[in-house]
Amino acid sequence: MAKQSAVARLLSGLRNEYHDFKPSLQAFPDINPDRIARDLDLGREARTRGERNEPPFESDSMDEIELRVVDRIETHRNSAHDSMSEELRVYDQRLGALDFQERFNTIRTAAPAAVDEFMAEAMQGRNELFVRRRHVWECEVERDDFKATHRIKRVSQQAEGGLLTFKISVLFMLAFIEVVMNGSFLQKGNAGGLIGGIVEAIGFALLNVVGSYGIAWGGMRRINHRHWFSKLFGLASIIFYVGFVLILNLALAHYREVSGSLLEEGGREVVTRMMTNPFGLADMKSWLFGAMGVVFSLGAVVDALLTFDPYPGFGPLEKRMKAAHADYRRLYERLVGNLEVIRDRAIDSMSEASHDLALRRSEYDAILQGRSRLFQLFASHQNNLERAANTLLATYRETNGRHRAKETVPERFRRPYTMDRVPPPVNPAEAQDFEELKNKIDQAQSVLEEHQKQMHAEFQKALRSYKEIEDMFTGVEDAAQQPKLKVVA
Repeated sequence: MAKQSAVARLLSGLRNEYHDFKPSLQAFPDINPDRIARDLDLGREARTRGERNEPPFESDSMDEIELRVVDRIETHRNSAHDSMSEELRVYDQRLGALDFQERFNTIRTAAPAAVDEFMAEAMQGRNELFVRRRHVWECEVERDDFKATHRIKRVSQQAEGGLLTFKISVLFMLAFIEVVMNGSFLQKGNAGGLIGGIVEAIGFALLNVVGSYGIAWGGMRRINHRHWFSKLFGLASIIFYVGFVLILNLALAHYREVSGSLLEEGGREVVTRMMTNPFGLADMKSWLFGAMGVVFSLGAVVDALLTFDPYPGFGPLEKRMKAAHADYRRLYERLVGNLEVIRDRAIDSMSEASHDLALRRSEYDAILQGRSRLFQLFASHQNNLERAANTLLATYRETNGRHRAKETVPERFRRPYTMDRVPPPVNPAEAQDFEELKNKIDQAQSVLEEHQKQMHAEFQKALRSYKEIEDMFTGVEDAAQQPKLKVVA
């Protein structure tokens, strides 16, 4: 079974009611002496027995009728005692359901554990952030060393984002336009018409536009390099490009002229013309066709030179460094966001736990007050029962005395009845002293408040430690001085 987090343990006891009972306290019902008198037929019994001078004058104990009255009253007393015992049992169960000791133990262990879990998460994030920041620093050192070695004192001019998308779109647009226009020119004499011309135009466009773009990107930019060999390579690329674009577009113009008459020998005728008289184009449209090819080629070259940084190798370094910075920033924001979520959840859980203790204390106080009131009501009910018994006995004795011979009324008729009281149980629910419990609750709430403050402090400490990682690498330019992460206590 997976281990519960400290926050989950704090919340585990808050979701249910403390008990399954509805608070209720019904007063003990008052008895009706008149109803009892009718049930026992006291009037008739008193007259009948009085006429027979019963009970005897010298009797010292209750007669049968009086004992019936007392038995009826004591039956009500015992029934009330049973009702009180049932109510006390419910109160005991409600007290047991509060289970303060378990809540105190949970708070003592879960609140510090929640802070420890937060600190562990912050430490793990700190280590991860350090590794990512070191990678950023390494990219910066590599970029700075490259700039120092090649004496570059500017930022990268490589296209990025929307501008890069636009420039790539320009390349495809140039290729598409040339394919369409070449196809319209090359349809002359082509057995496939415009479609056949476009098929041939695709091959020429790939050579003219894409080839020119590749020469500019891979070769011509090297003329900006500091090393003489790279400069020579760049110069050679420019010379090669000039020859390449002229030869390709002149050949394409010648191909347009000869394709109308020599369908199968057109390619050989173009080679012959390029060897003997490359500028001998007879049709003005052929010159226009070749010039358009040169323009599209130059457009591809310009697009390539503006898309990438003029200095070979500098653009990719700058791009890697920016990507590392972006990754570092995203990681930082994610880690801080995670810590905020953990902090807020823990603090909210501690607040709920503190509020829960207050509710339990109120419930505990209400239970004790209910128990005390129940005892008072039971004592009052016993007094009422005793008064009812004396009322019934007095009615019986008075009627009995009126129907007796004079001077034969027993002396004991003048003595009132005293009912045996049933004492309430002493601490049946083993209730804690309220003041002692209140102190324990205050201590537990203080523990929660202290750990809430500690959670805030640890969050600020984590933010400072993350900021310290940034400061570690600020101003460090030598790889030999690479910062190392210190263990935070």
